Parts: sequence; structure tokens; C-alpha cells
Amino acid sequence: MQKLANILVADDDPDIREAVKIVLETQPYGLAFASDGEECLERVKKETPDLIILDLLMPKKDGFEVIKELRGYHSYPRIPILILTAVKKEAGDRRYELETGLSMDVDDYIEKPIEPDDLIHRVKKILARGRKEKK
Repeated sequence: MQKLANILVADDDPDIREAVKIVLETQPYGLAFASDGEECLERVKKETPDLIILDLLMPKKDGFEVIKELRGYHSYPRIPILILTAVKKEAGDRRYELETGLSMDVDDYIEKPIEPDDLIHRVKKILARGRKEKK
């Protein structure tokens, strides 16, 4: 099966990484994984994914730092980001705004836990929007 998109999943919880893998490997996606923010950014530097599924609470660099770095430097292309976290959306948005003075520039925000079909639907929607923007 040809891979239609490459997705990087960054979460420090191995059970979450495994659950996302089980759900998304049913789709035509190439999957890569990172267990912290530093590893996520290193992977992005080596190969730009079509989508990043990002937890906000991770060691080394948290998801907030990853977003700031990806959105703050023009050396990175604009990569769609889907937040998948236990942090309530309002709390995450407020923290990011306090730290940066900006709104969190992400494509979707999901609070854990998530239903597998909902994850697949949201990933497809973001990837389809990204393909339209590239045309």
C-alpha cells in the first residue's frame, strides 16, 4: 500500500504512542514516533512530516516549546499540528498566550481520551486541507 502521508507522533507515554499506532496503521500513512519534544524537533529537521500529532506535557521540551520553535522560525515549513493531550483546551490556550503573547497556531486540539474513529476523521480532515493548500 502506497503511503499517502507521513505522520510524526510525539508523546512521552508509550501506551499512547502504541494506541495511536494501532489506530493509524489501518490507514495509508507512514508513522514515526518521538518520546519528547527534543526528539520531535530532531526528527522534523531530518524529514518534514505531513502532520505532527503532539502531546503538550512531555519531558525535555514540552509541546508548547515545540510549537513555539516550529512556528517561530522561518527555517521550518508550516507543518500541520494536531494536539492530543490531557490538558484542557482553555488551559493550554491560556498558558501559550501568557508565554508568547500569541494564540496557539495549531490545526486541531483533542483532549484525551479519544475514540479511534474520531482520530482517523480529524487526521484525514487536516491532511486533506493541507493538500488543498499546496495546490
